[in-house]
Amino acid sequence: MSVQLIPAQEATQRWSQALSAKPAEPLSSSDAPLTNQGAAKAPLPFDLIIDVRSEGEFALDHWPGAVNWPVLNSDERILVGTLYKQTSAFEAKKKGAALVAANIAKHIERHVLDQPKSWQPLIYCWRGGNRSGSLSLVLSQIGFKVHLLEGGYKAFRHQVMQDLESLITPFRFEVIAGPTGSGKTRLLQTLKTQGAQVLDLEGLAQHKSSVLGFTPNQPQPSQKHFDTLIWEQFHHMDPSRVVYIESESKKVGNLSVPQALIDAMRASPCHVVDLPLPARVSLLIEDYPHLVEDPVLFQKKLQALSPIRGQEMVNHWCTLISQGRIPEVVESLLINHYDPTYFSSMKKNFKQLPSALVHELKGHEIPHFQALSQTLMSQAKRGA
Repeated sequence: MSVQLIPAQEATQRWSQALSAKPAEPLSSSDAPLTNQGAAKAPLPFDLIIDVRSEGEFALDHWPGAVNWPVLNSDERILVGTLYKQTSAFEAKKKGAALVAANIAKHIERHVLDQPKSWQPLIYCWRGGNRSGSLSLVLSQIGFKVHLLEGGYKAFRHQVMQDLESLITPFRFEVIAGPTGSGKTRLLQTLKTQGAQVLDLEGLAQHKSSVLGFTPNQPQPSQKHFDTLIWEQFHHMDPSRVVYIESESKKVGNLSVPQALIDAMRASPCHVVDLPLPARVSLLIEDYPHLVEDPVLFQKKLQALSPIRGQEMVNHWCTLISQGRIPEVVESLLINHYDPTYFSSMKKNFKQLPSALVHELKGHEIPHFQALSQTLMSQAKRGA
């Protein structure tokens, strides 16, 4: 058999066409790096997408659904690189070859021996050079038809960024707006469970878009992987149907939303969720249990607001926290910080906010959001 060199544009197009022909479930929002055990099988025309870079490179970003078969792990790459700099390229290549050969043998023993002759993987490394070429050569010599991604991950990354604008353009968005604590995320989740198309940027970014919006024990993905996750989501969605999205700013935690998506959101129709202040306080206490249960952490995170709201105000909030008066802290944060910031930003950035439909909810319990979700979906069908 042979190794077929395939350009990134052609590879991603074939991957996308396969998704359209046989829709797959989108990856979870966390998209934890896949291991070889239990990894989702890539859609045809590739039986498996294999990323041969180190585990550290793979964790930063990778083709959705790819498995990681490092031909040099992170420690081995450092070892070979040190030899290259401190000794010679020749010595580094000898050591690297020995390590690569040993690792390829392990991957074949673990993952390839039970594959049929018809098995066709797509393989890539950083630039489509030595690492992916080594595994491709061995597999092709066995008799498999191997696809080698021309330009490697670097070309894939370029293709993702090039695709994003053209992917976003055909879609119609409806923006879920409303002040902090009004249940925008709960509404998105309810819409999704009822079959609507939803793009949950906060879920993908592992952050709730505020100073207090971090997810405990869950670091945000890299910017590159965030871009890839958004790119993947659009491949799973139908341009003929509306997409519901939250009224995010340009930044979700430390991550930037692609400009094409920001522009589309800000030009789209809005729905404002109006929830009474006591219900908003209760909802936020439910959604941020890690801060309620850890007063010291809560007080520490609030220090970031001192340049904006003044140290005196922050000290007042910290005193209330130390006294266990959490609802009072949350209410004060909403009135004195979040609401003024949110409404100022919305009026400035979202063109259709003045004509937005306002949906008043009596409470923050799930049935209220289910009813509103059904209303929005019915309106979207009538307006299609």
